Amino acid sequence: MGECGAPGDVNSNVLVARSTGDAQLDKAVWQWLSWDKNQKTKEQIESLLQNGKHKELRDRLCCRLTFGTAGLRSAMGAGFCYINDLTVIQSTQFLIRSAPCSFSILLSRSGFVLEFADRTVPGCFSADILAKLTAAVLLAKDVPVYFFSTYVPTPFVPYAVQQLKAVAGVMITASHNRKEDNGYKVYWENGAQITSPHDKEIIKCIEECVEPWNGSWNENLVDTSPLRRDPLKKICDCYMECLKKICYHRELNMQTNLKFVHTSFHGVGHDYVQLAFKAFGFQPPIPVPEQKDPDPDFSTVKCPNPEEGESVLELSLRLAEKENAKVVVATDPDADRLAVAEQQENGCWKVFTGNELAALFGWWMFSCWKENCSEDADVKNVYMLATTVSSKILRAIALKEGFHFEETLPGFKWIGSRVKDLLDNGKEVLFAFEESIGFMCGTAVLDKDGVSAAVVIAEMAAYLDSKNLTLAQKLIEIYEMYGYHISKTSYFLCYDPPTIKRIFERLRNFDEPQSYPKFCGIYNILHVRDITTGYDSSQPNKKSVLPVSKSSQMITFTFQNGCVATLRTSGTEPKIKYYAEMCALPEQSDRSVLEEELQKLIEALIENFLEPDKNGLIWRST
Repeated sequence: MGECGAPGDVNSNVLVARSTGDAQLDKAVWQWLSWDKNQKTKEQIESLLQNGKHKELRDRLCCRLTFGTAGLRSAMGAGFCYINDLTVIQSTQFLIRSAPCSFSILLSRSGFVLEFADRTVPGCFSADILAKLTAAVLLAKDVPVYFFSTYVPTPFVPYAVQQLKAVAGVMITASHNRKEDNGYKVYWENGAQITSPHDKEIIKCIEECVEPWNGSWNENLVDTSPLRRDPLKKICDCYMECLKKICYHRELNMQTNLKFVHTSFHGVGHDYVQLAFKAFGFQPPIPVPEQKDPDPDFSTVKCPNPEEGESVLELSLRLAEKENAKVVVATDPDADRLAVAEQQENGCWKVFTGNELAALFGWWMFSCWKENCSEDADVKNVYMLATTVSSKILRAIALKEGFHFEETLPGFKWIGSRVKDLLDNGKEVLFAFEESIGFMCGTAVLDKDGVSAAVVIAEMAAYLDSKNLTLAQKLIEIYEMYGYHISKTSYFLCYDPPTIKRIFERLRNFDEPQSYPKFCGIYNILHVRDITTGYDSSQPNKKSVLPVSKSSQMITFTFQNGCVATLRTSGTEPKIKYYAEMCALPEQSDRSVLEEELQKLIEALIENFLEPDKNGLIWRST
């Protein structure tokens, strides 16, 4: 590892003359101007130095990217805390050093899988260039690289890692984040996103400030190196063939009169959703023409996040009405998440929440397993999983049907790793999800996958249509059988980290030091679990069963009335999120009463625990 010394191609005398008076900052400036070969970002740092913008320089250069629930994610810009050419190169160098095998084995194995989504800051950053620089770091060290020749969905990367027996995979994407953002998502050799301690090891290496290796800036290597291969056709063909394993009603799909509209939200999903529908025997879904092709500006939507609901699905719903299509499926820009809307008898559209879709997927995947499993299959060998902030509906189904249900920390990286462990131990995993419209149907991909989820929900809708049922009607049947699980999720924006920390520290020292609240307004709290500190009042030893996650804030309250509410910070955005769910028994069938009770509790939670006016929190825009 090289020392952080004087730059070779920067005028040292000029830098000395511009000293900030802060040794740490001066060192960081030296490093950046020495190592950055992107003229635009280099000029940004030089301009800040010349104009004496020391606070902004410190913010940009003395903070580092950290792994959140979806890898490294940040705005694109100049500085060690942003996604840019230099930080991507550094991350990849440390990824090689942290790879799950020795370097000699690394060279003999099939190498790394790389892909990118279409994100650009004009004249400064391109996801294409970031991916090519990632490849250059690897190729310069004679590490083989599978580099897709065109955009593919994010789920293709973990799928390819397993199929090609690669060491790791990297996806350059910011998914549904705003257009100014980008990300660096890492998959390990098991096909799941990296978790602790691997992510911590990579960050530790990044913090040690290694200078880019020779050849790391040669973006043309990807076009000239014999070690670069294009896996597109093989992986796409294999993926579509694997999809057929979770297709149970192909003949019905071929005959259905039900029509579907698909929007890819200016992302990569169009071609692959079309192929997935073909693999299941469907006619192709009707695409939304204005949103069909990749567009880094997301020109028809304010926010490229289908989770935002009907407001961002406007073009899809109007096209569906015109084409008499009853179901809309929407994949987010990198096609790993799925939103679904269905037209009701009164002509209005129901946009399903992630938790509602999970109830439908859970019922469907278990029903299909039960109808198609062998005579000696053991239901006790079957598993479904969800993140701990997601609905408990799968737990209710599991208790009644006899299979196992497990929870993980938020983020599909935890689900993917746990699913791999279960598979390695001979277990069968049917379905897993997170409430933010991330679904894993089957285990071909150990991550959320919007492409497979889109075609599975289409088959489910076609099957129900043959029984004169809609998705919404089936959802009610599921709740009546297993108990209503009514949930609401939203968030506040907060751009001041000390305020966020103060909110959560107050909850840990509520009435007195090291004392959590016993009431929220009029609502009695039975148990408190604090993942940040590892405390859980429901356990005999008061220790959380889920792993401690000190890098983020998350506290869960279980109330006497059956409600479970969690407050947590986002791993990728400046948000404080809240998740609240009323978990009722099957005999508690008055939905309106349950909804009213949930709403009152949420209002109490916001007023007593978050105090938005006092803390300057910005309400989610609707």
